[in-house]
Amino acid sequence: MFRISYFGIRILRIDPAFEKNKITSFIKTTLKEQGFKKVVLGMSGGIDSATTFRLLKEAIEPANILIAHLYYFESKLEDFKSSLQKANIPNENIYELPIKNAVGELRKTLNIPEEDRLRLGNVMARIRMIILYDLAKKNDALVLGTEDKSEFYLGYFTRFGDEASDIEPIRHLYKTQVYQLAKYLGVPKEIVNRKSSPDLWPGHTAEKELGFSYEEADIVLYLYFEQENNLSEIISKGFPNAKKIIDWTCKNSFKHHLPYVIK
Repeated sequence: MFRISYFGIRILRIDPAFEKNKITSFIKTTLKEQGFKKVVLGMSGGIDSATTFRLLKEAIEPANILIAHLYYFESKLEDFKSSLQKANIPNENIYELPIKNAVGELRKTLNIPEEDRLRLGNVMARIRMIILYDLAKKNDALVLGTEDKSEFYLGYFTRFGDEASDIEPIRHLYKTQVYQLAKYLGVPKEIVNRKSSPDLWPGHTAEKELGFSYEEADIVLYLYFEQENNLSEIISKGFPNAKKIIDWTCKNSFKHHLPYVIK
C-alpha cells in the first residue's frame, strides 16, 4: 500500500471529490461529442482499471458498460465480480476470455523463446488490444484506457498494446494519486493493497521490474517534468533512484513521438 512519506510528496495530494466530478464529466462529454453511448473497459483486477471502473459507473448507464477480463494465467474475475453485480452490469456485458491459446499460437508462429519475457509480454498486450477493439466494433463502442501519468512518463507500456485506447480518463494522475482516488471511491482493500503488476509472467510486479517504487518515481517525475528541476537538484533532495527513474523516461521517450513523419 502506498504511504505518502517522501519529501515534498504532499504536493501530489489531490481533492478526490473534485477529480471524481472532473473525470466523470470528461467521460460524458467525450462520448456525447463523439456520438457514442457505449464503452469497453479492460479490467485486469489492478488499481488503475478498478478505479476507472468506479468512475465509469458514475458517468454512464450500466447497460452501456462492457467489461473485458482478458487473462493469461488465472482469471481474477472473482476479485471484482461483486463490484460488477452491485453496479448492475448485465451478465451479457461481461466478457471473461482466456488469451493463453492465442498467445501460444502466435508465439509458435513467431518462434519466440519462452524465456523471452519481453517479446511474449508485448504479444499478450497486443492480443488484448485486438480483442478490446473487436468488442468495441461489435458493440459500437469506444475503448476506455486505464493508463496513469506515471506509466506515461516512464513509457511503461506496450506500443499499440495496453496504451491503445480512445479515451484516457486518468492519464493526468500519477500512480500515487490514483491510489488516493481509489480509496475515496471505495475500491476494495485487497485491490488497493495488491502490488501493481502488468501480469505478464508469474510473480511479475511493476516495481520489481522498474527497480524503484512509484512513491519515489512520482515525486521525481513531478519535479523533473513539471517543476523543471535538473537531475542534480532532485538527487540533492534525497531521491536515491532519481537517475534510474529519469533514465527510464529517456530510453522510452521515442514511444511518445511515433510514427516519425516528414515535416
